[in-house]
Amino acid sequence: MKKKNNQADLFMAFFRAGIFGFGGGPASITLVHKEVVKTYKWMNDEEFSDVLALGNAMPGPIATKMAGYIGYRVGGIAGLLNAIAATIIPTVAAMILLLTTLNAYRDVGWVNGMSQAVIPVVGVMLGVLTWDFIKKSSSALGWLITGVLLAASLLLLEWLGVHPAILIASILAYALLFGHKGKARRKRRGETL
Repeated sequence: MKKKNNQADLFMAFFRAGIFGFGGGPASITLVHKEVVKTYKWMNDEEFSDVLALGNAMPGPIATKMAGYIGYRVGGIAGLLNAIAATIIPTVAAMILLLTTLNAYRDVGWVNGMSQAVIPVVGVMLGVLTWDFIKKSSSALGWLITGVLLAASLLLLEWLGVHPAILIASILAYALLFGHKGKARRKRRGETL
């Protein structure tokens, strides 16, 4: 894994994710993943998943939390400030410009159509990222445990209204307390097969 301490690359990675991440933080996660894991290889998929899970468990916008941590990891304090600025400033400027324009033409049909057309694209991007996480989880835990965790998460989040941070914190606590036992059990099974 290469850790390139190049502030220009760091700025461009988070600038692209910030400016093209229509729909806010969740929509930009896929773009951040592409830049950080696939393009620049500052992290692998497992590290990115950990950052995403912890970032979702904390208050505040996910895009800036991830930019801050990844920027710090890649370029220290300067990288932290650089990545956060690249995430926030272009988006704020674009928002001011676009909202001023959209407000002036809000009654025109194409403006409403443009706003609604972005929603399915963001949904597909989130679906692709979700499927990648499911595949990674199944390779580590197996399909049965992954399926049970998916069903339990859906039940707790959607039908029982449990806050996502509570669910993430519970799973992290379980992994910290009992994760080593499952790893030892899988290792024993691998040795006996």
